[in-house]
Amino acid sequence: MRPRAWVLLLVAVFALLQLGNVTGRATPDTKNYLSYALSLKGESKREAAAATIEYYCGSRASTAHRKQNVHVDHFHGPDPAPRVLKKCREREWRRVETRLAAGQTGGHTMPHLPPRFMAIFEVRPGYPVFLVPFLTLFGVMWGVWTASVVIACAGGVLAYLVLRTLAVPVPLALTGQALYYVLPCGTTAMRPMTEGLMMALILAALWGCALVVQGRRTRTGLALAGGALAGLFTVKHSQALFLGLGLAVAGGAIAGARRRRGRAAEGGVVALAGVGCAGVLGTVLLSRLLHYPSVTESLQDLLAGHFTRPDRRRPWAEFFQLNGNFWMEWLRRQMREPLFAAFLAAGAWGARRRPAFGAFLIAAAATGILNQAGHPDINIWGGRLIVVAWLLPVLGVPLLLAPVLRGRVPVPAQGAPVELAR
Repeated sequence: MRPRAWVLLLVAVFALLQLGNVTGRATPDTKNYLSYALSLKGESKREAAAATIEYYCGSRASTAHRKQNVHVDHFHGPDPAPRVLKKCREREWRRVETRLAAGQTGGHTMPHLPPRFMAIFEVRPGYPVFLVPFLTLFGVMWGVWTASVVIACAGGVLAYLVLRTLAVPVPLALTGQALYYVLPCGTTAMRPMTEGLMMALILAALWGCALVVQGRRTRTGLALAGGALAGLFTVKHSQALFLGLGLAVAGGAIAGARRRRGRAAEGGVVALAGVGCAGVLGTVLLSRLLHYPSVTESLQDLLAGHFTRPDRRRPWAEFFQLNGNFWMEWLRRQMREPLFAAFLAAGAWGARRRPAFGAFLIAAAATGILNQAGHPDINIWGGRLIVVAWLLPVLGVPLLLAPVLRGRVPVPAQGAPVELAR
């Protein structure tokens, strides 16, 4: 089989496996993104709310049914799905009707929480815009599922392309694609939220970095990195800020290291640092120009229960205290279950084998740590806030294993074009 066939086979297997969980993936934030997309599709506020509530409550009912089926004490009891569905509908409609009656009819998102909270999601049109064609073609349930499959599969293919651009042998490039699907990246990308699209864009930026450091198609690489930053701004502008900062720091560090060795800094690496700086500056300026919620506003959202409680008088002091407590507990849990730490260490060791690209990879993965530090809430399940850090083992582990296959599998010469169908 040709490499392209293996890539498509992995995509097909992953997509087929997702048929086991068409429903049951919705989270509270899904309501905001789905209602936003339905509003863009042209539905009224009430129509968008109705479809969103049905999808969200149907997901909760499906989850309740599955849990009872395997509960050792209650598996023979009555199906809880109808009761869960009814209560969920009543609760969600009560929230929506109350806020509609109070005149909260602006924006695109469903009015179920205070306007200050909803404003945070109003400035993230990227994922809702992506959803619209799938909702139009397949309806809500299958449209959301299909969009999630496309996003998740694309992330794995991008991981493969990054590794092949770095001249990693095909079996290990396919390993990177498979790792993306089986590690938390794939699980998180399948949730109807921004993280899947966010990771795909970060991988596109890393593909651009790989093209630049390999010394071929530099302009294409710079365009990919810049385009990914622009896309991230529409999906989650804080992530665009973090990634731009990471590219700038990594590019500057590589250039500085080469100058200390008496070597001239490569123009492509310096240009990548410039793209990162432009991303940081552009994100800050556009956020202020468009009156996006400030960092302090996000902080109050975290500490005041989505603005359901009074604002905190000393938010920054409480934030830093909470961060300290969070990371102590996080480290304690990692010591108990060190799988994540082991994968990060292996990925970092593999990144060292390609120092130039490795710096950009580590910088991109570190944005997951920054994202988690900005939201030190131990109750947010699934590790979705830190999920970007898993890109380090996805790409780093194949790089670590590459010497094992060297000499057994033909490796393209550096600078030679690497094609998907090779």
